[in-house]
Order: sequence, then C-alpha cells, then structure tokens
Amino acid sequence: MSNTIFGFTIKHFLAYITFIFMGLMFPFISNSIWLSIGTTFLIFAVVALSQDIILGRAGLYAMGHAMFFGMGAYVFAILISTYSLPLFIAIPLSGLIPLIMAVILALPIIHLRGDYFLVVSLGLNIIFTQILNNDPFGLTGGPNGLFSLTINNLWGIDFSSPTTIYFIALILLVLVFIILHNLNYSRIGRAFYFINHDDLAAKSVGINPASLKLLAFTLGALLAGLAGSIYVLQYGSVSPEAFGIEQSILLFAVVIVGGQGSIVGVIIGTFVMFVLPEIFREFTEVRYLVFGLAMILVMILRPRGILPSKFGFYCKKLLNQHE
Repeated sequence: MSNTIFGFTIKHFLAYITFIFMGLMFPFISNSIWLSIGTTFLIFAVVALSQDIILGRAGLYAMGHAMFFGMGAYVFAILISTYSLPLFIAIPLSGLIPLIMAVILALPIIHLRGDYFLVVSLGLNIIFTQILNNDPFGLTGGPNGLFSLTINNLWGIDFSSPTTIYFIALILLVLVFIILHNLNYSRIGRAFYFINHDDLAAKSVGINPASLKLLAFTLGALLAGLAGSIYVLQYGSVSPEAFGIEQSILLFAVVIVGGQGSIVGVIIGTFVMFVLPEIFREFTEVRYLVFGLAMILVMILRPRGILPSKFGFYCKKLLNQHE
C-alpha cells in the first residue's frame, strides 16, 4: 500500500490540506482588519520562503532580499500606472524582471562566500533604495513613492477587493508550497543540501555550486517579485522605506528564527515577525522591545530555530549507510 498521495507523504498531505482549508475559510469568519492582517501574513510568508530558498537551502548569506520584493512591487506599480498594462501581463513581469536582474547582479558575485556575500547583498539593497529615492528615470516617484494606484477589474473580477487579494496571495503561497516540497525530494534539492554543508566536497563529486546558487538566487527573486505585486494590490501604493535594509534584516531573521530549510518553521517565524506586531500595535511603546527580547530568548533556547528543518535527512541516511 502506498504511503504517498500525489507525491506527498500522508502526514504532509494532511498538513497542507488542513492549512489550505483554514485559509479558504478565514475570509468568511474574519472582519476587515483581520482579513488585512491575514493577507499581510500570506504575502510575507511567500517572501520569507523565497528567502529560505537562498539562505536555508543553498546556504547563500543574502541579506538584501527586500530589494527583489521591492523590485517586483515597483515594476508592477509602474506598469499599471505609467503604462496602463493589464494585470495578466503586469503580474508575471513583476516576477520576471527581478529574476533577470538577479541573474545580472549575481553573476559577478556568486562565487563569494559567507559574510562577503552578505555585505555585498546589503550594499545592493542600499543602492536599490537610493535609486528609488532619487528617481533618476522619473518613474518611481522619489521618496513619496507611487500612491493612489488604480487597480482595474479583469474578467469581471474586482482585483481591488480585499477578499480577492487575499485569495490571490493564498494561491501564490500554495504554489510556493508545491515548489518547495518538490524541491526537497528532487536531485536539485539534494544538491542544495550538499553545497550548503560543503560546496568544495560537492564540487569534487560533480556538482556545480555556482550554477545551483544562481538557480536558488533567481528562483527566490522571482517569488519575491510576485509577492511584491500582491503587496501593491493590497495597499494601492508603494514607497522606498518598505524595502530598505531593515526589511531585509527582518526577512533574514524570519528564516533564522523559524528554522532554515523548514517550511513550517519559516511560516511560524513569519507569524511571529509580521503578525504579532500587528496584533499588539496599540502597545507601540513596548511591542518591539518585547519582540526583540523574545527573539533573543528563542536563539538561546532554540539556536537552530523554532522548528529546525529535517531537510536533507535522506542524504544523511544515505551517507550513514556507506560509513
């Protein structure tokens, strides 16, 4: 008797089905405030999981990931406001253009390791926000950004409706789940595991670390860019401060606190980092103090994250059999 359903283990299949069912029911049992918080959670879950592909799986210390999130948001906003492109063209381009830029930016730096890559990625993020603020091409709106964006209906669907935007974000998150699950049990996923732990050893057995790191970097950029388009749908505006290094550091922390390579761990980390501050927004004076102390406590008690990943466990078993 098979222990899998559509390629998923029974445990994983039931977990995903439960999450999707709860996600589908959420708009019908929540008010407008909670619906907005739920949409924010879904958007940043996608961005955090895209960061996890780069950091948790390929082992690239990229701390400028908000750049691709912002790039997707600005591409989408410019295409629908300046060029009046329809949504079915603007949304895919909001992921495609960050992907192309990721290839261009990564090629000269992909060989860097550890903190060297981290510093360079932060530098790129700073350059990106400076370009947005200075508006050299007259497209980004400068420090004020782009606002009061008009979201047109498409195929009779109101894409400015909070419920519609929520379901779009949910669909994107489910697609990311499918991508990551298949990545875990693929040859590429196993190669990611090996280059993460020792890229020199991986190279000695025929794995090309540079190509795989480039793949992870571009895939993460694609997904973050798509999430950026939904961010604009939700807020109807976009500005540079939302994509600065503070946001990149927060996304980096989500993966570390949640557990690198762990889908559930990153989801929990996203909830802790982005939803809890919204819930306790009225405690403006102390909420980030408590939040920072909680992060320190988690790192002391759970240094591998709230829910450490079992990503690569099959590789470990394979290696143990040959010892």
